[in-house]
Amino acid sequence: MKRPLVHPSTEKEDKDFQDLIRFFNETLGFCPNSVKTMYHRPSIAYAFIALNKAVMENKGRVTSSLKRLIGYISSNVAGCRYCQAHTIRAAERYGADEEKLANIWDFRTHPAFSEAERAALEFAFASSVIPNAVDDAVAEKLRLYWNEGEIVEILGVIALFGYLNRWNDSMGTELEKEAIESGDKHLKENGWTVGKHQY
Repeated sequence: MKRPLVHPSTEKEDKDFQDLIRFFNETLGFCPNSVKTMYHRPSIAYAFIALNKAVMENKGRVTSSLKRLIGYISSNVAGCRYCQAHTIRAAERYGADEEKLANIWDFRTHPAFSEAERAALEFAFASSVIPNAVDDAVAEKLRLYWNEGEIVEILGVIALFGYLNRWNDSMGTELEKEAIESGDKHLKENGWTVGKHQY
């Protein structure tokens, strides 16, 4: 793509939207261009942000950093480079261990990951491929380590990024410089590039 399908909104007058931009400045260090493109229809942007907040709220043992790593695995499977850079950046900002960030590609075998984390990340992988690959073995392993509420949180993250992967890959959303820096730092060695998300 020579340019994004739709350019981000430059809205400055909507106070509620400016408050939401500040929310993302705290979580990522910037407001994603994806949210700004959604704002061309404000109700979509507000609904997405409400869902994002609900999904990322921690009610059990699923940590903020694990949620972002789950989002990364899901986005990697979907092939969305925009979301891969965002999730790895967010995992870093939410305290993911450096060894996990460096070895996320090897979550199945690397000792930095617990069995519970492996079960969650394997579920993220199986949930994100097409056709869906969640079977009894994947489900039973997940149930072994996580309760029903926690499984809902985990799948909420995967489903949220299913939406974002479609949005950003189809939109060709331009990657922000901070997200590019995180992608280059943690993912480039394993073949990550900005791809269509830089203009």
